[in-house]
Amino acid sequence: QVQLVESGGGLVQAGGSLRLSCAASGRTFNAMGWFRQAPGREREFVASINWSGGSTYYADSVKGRFTISRDNAKNTMYLQMNSLKPEDTAVYYCNLLADVYRTVNVFLSWGQGTQVTVSS
Repeated sequence: QVQLVESGGGLVQAGGSLRLSCAASGRTFNAMGWFRQAPGREREFVASINWSGGSTYYADSVKGRFTISRDNAKNTMYLQMNSLKPEDTAVYYCNLLADVYRTVNVFLSWGQGTQVTVSS
């Protein structure tokens, strides 16, 4: 079974940028997605991408600020986050999806995630 490891989080000021990575232990032909969970809140969908990278989908809260991409040669997915806001503070997770729009059901158990903290 493929395992995913998130990295790239950190502390950044509002308006700043971060790039998250999600490295897969092997090749996957699935759609993939980013999710986040803030303290005291449920995990929520952020963005998804199909295998080829030609189709993407974003939550309204990040549209125009975040960009999802993947490099299948490196078995890695990315999330470029610009114009960060304090409300983006959360632990960010990645997972496999059935397709780019089916964001409720994921294929794998959740990993450790990577913490993103945006200060005001």
